[in-house]
Amino acid sequence: MPDQINVLFLAAEADPFVKIGGLGDVAGSLPHALRAIGDVDIRLCLPFHGAIQRQAYDLYRVATFNIPHTTGNIRAEALRTEINGLPVYLIAGPPIPADAPVYSSDNLTDGHKFTFFSLAALELARQIDWKPDIIHANDWHTAPAIYALHSTRDSFFLNAALLLGLHNLPYLGVGAGPALAGFGLQPARGSALPVWAQDMPLPLGLLGADHIVAASPSYAREILLPEHGSGLHEFLATRALSISGILNGIDIQKWNPESDQDIKSNFSTEPLHIRQENKKTLQDEFALESDPNHLLLVMISRLDPQKGVDLVPEAMHQISSLPWQLIILGTGAPSLENAVRNLEAEYPARVRAAIRFDSVLSHRMYAGADALLIPSRYEPCGLTQMIAMRYGCVPIARATGGLKDTIRDLDRSKKGSGFLFQQATATGLAAALRRAIQAYPDKIKWGALQMEGMKQDFSWIRFARQYIKLYKKMINGKTKHDLV
Repeated sequence: MPDQINVLFLAAEADPFVKIGGLGDVAGSLPHALRAIGDVDIRLCLPFHGAIQRQAYDLYRVATFNIPHTTGNIRAEALRTEINGLPVYLIAGPPIPADAPVYSSDNLTDGHKFTFFSLAALELARQIDWKPDIIHANDWHTAPAIYALHSTRDSFFLNAALLLGLHNLPYLGVGAGPALAGFGLQPARGSALPVWAQDMPLPLGLLGADHIVAASPSYAREILLPEHGSGLHEFLATRALSISGILNGIDIQKWNPESDQDIKSNFSTEPLHIRQENKKTLQDEFALESDPNHLLLVMISRLDPQKGVDLVPEAMHQISSLPWQLIILGTGAPSLENAVRNLEAEYPARVRAAIRFDSVLSHRMYAGADALLIPSRYEPCGLTQMIAMRYGCVPIARATGGLKDTIRDLDRSKKGSGFLFQQATATGLAAALRRAIQAYPDKIKWGALQMEGMKQDFSWIRFARQYIKLYKKMINGKTKHDLV
C-alpha cells in the first residue's frame, strides 16, 4: 500500500463553489477533513457550472482534451484552483452550459452533462499524469465514472479502487440511459441488475463499484429491504459484503453556539440557561406568546413527502390540548406549503409558517427552539439533527437511517439525547411529541437531554478517519485482487 493515498473525489456540487443540497455540504467538507488528517492527496473535481462565481477564484487552465461521443469528439477544458490548500479542478465544455441550472428537471439533459463531466474527470487525471489510488464518486451524477472503469480495462487506472458514495438511493438517473450510450457506456445486459435498471447511471455505478458507502450505517442496512431499496434490494443483497455506512459530519465552526454571529446570545453547556434568551427572542420575532412553559417546536426542512411533512398537521391536531408552539421553515411541494399555511390558519396563536429559504433564520431557530421535528419517512444521514443537538435543541425524529444512528431515545437510554418513534404515521409522531411535552417541565431531565446532545462529536474529522480506514482496506483488497 502506498504511503500516501491519492483520491480523486468527484461530485456534482460542493460548498462554497455551488451548493444545492446535502451533497454540497459533504463534498465541501470531507475532502478538507481528509487532508487535515494527513497522508491523503485528495483532489476535488466539479463541473464548471454557470452558478460558480468565476471571479471569486484564482483559476488557470491545466488541460484541454477531447471526450469521444457518437456525434463526434467534444472538447473539454480543465481549470485548477485551490481552496485552503485543497486542489480543485473545474471541468468546462459544451455539455455544461453557463446558462443552465446545476440540476434540471430532465435527466436526459443532465445525463449528457454529468456523463461528459465524469469521463472528463478521469481523462484529466491522465492528462496531468496523476494516478489515483481511489476514485470516490458520489450519487448518480458521477456514477458513470465508476461504470466506465468497471466496463473497460484501462491500464492507467488499473490499480485504482472504485468507491461510490450513496446519499439518496431513489435518485437513480431514470431516463439518462441514451446519454450514457452516446458516450460509449452501454447497458449492462445480462448483469445481476434488474432489466429495467441496466441503463441507469446509479445502478450501473452500484454494479461497478468495488465498494459502496452509504450515508449512515443504518441506511446501509435499510437499502437491502424492499421498503427502502428502490426496487434494487435483491441486487444490493448480492453486494451486501461490499456495502458499509459512514455518517456525514457537520462544520463545527459554522455551527457553534459559542461563536455564532447570527444568534442573539451565545452560549455553551456552562451555563446553559443563557440559551433561554434566544427562545424569547425567537418567540418575539414570530409574535408568539413568550411563555417559557410552552415547548417551542421548530421544523427546518425541505417540504417534501420524504421528510414526513404531511404527518405534522394531523399530529398537532392530536396534541392540540397540550402546551406547545410551532414554527416551520422551508419550501417545497406546493401542496405541503399549503398544508403548512393551513395549519397556521387553524392555530393562529401557536403556529407560524415561514415558507422560504433562510439560512440565517435557521441559526436563530436552532439556538432558540426547545425541540426540532424530523418525521422523515427515510433519512440516509441527516445533518439537521446533528446541528440541533449541538445547539441544545432536542430532536424528535423517526427512527430511520442516520437519525437512528445519531439520536439516543430517552426512554431507551438513561443518556438519551432525543425522542424517536418507529412508524411513519401522525399517531407515531404525536406519541413522541407527548413524551417530549411531558418531559419538558422537569428542567433537570430536559437539561440532561440537551447536555447529552451538545457533547456529541459530529465533526468531520471523526468520520474522515473512518473513510481513510476504508480507503486503506480497499487499496489492500485491490492489490490482492490484482495479484491473483
